[in-house]
Amino acid sequence: MSKKKSEKKAKSGKKKGLDSLSAADLAPAITQAARSMRTALSRSLGESGLYAGQDGVILALAEEDGLTPGQLAARLGVKAPTMTRTIGRMEAQGFLERRPDGTDGRLTNVHLTEIGLKSVEQIGRSVADCGSLAVKGLSDKEVRTLLKLLKAVEHNLQPALADD
Repeated sequence: MSKKKSEKKAKSGKKKGLDSLSAADLAPAITQAARSMRTALSRSLGESGLYAGQDGVILALAEEDGLTPGQLAARLGVKAPTMTRTIGRMEAQGFLERRPDGTDGRLTNVHLTEIGLKSVEQIGRSVADCGSLAVKGLSDKEVRTLLKLLKAVEHNLQPALADD
């Protein structure tokens, strides 16, 4: 391509190098976007005293209170020991509490405390604010397309995740 053509392309508003992107660039791009989103969300949630990942525990319990640590781990896609440590930390922070299961003495259920319940609204605001920041400059149609494409990518990866 001649120098004039490449300058024209650059001036036309097309991002330089986008034509050379391939499927091999997808994993790093999604990973970096997810990290950036997680970092922005963590900063926003910091005001409420929550750490990265704890918002998912609270939202899962807000949807269905009284889950076991194993159920929480499965819903959030983490290993049981990780969930146990997270629950311990969040219990010490006052967001949730463990109680014996009413029917099976071997089980412990996790419940939100008043502080945990109050944090649900803050989490919702933080998620909405980060989402708005992430799609700044995109049209509604582009946002819908992005969500549709991300859901398709997740769907395509589900068989690979089931092998774990």
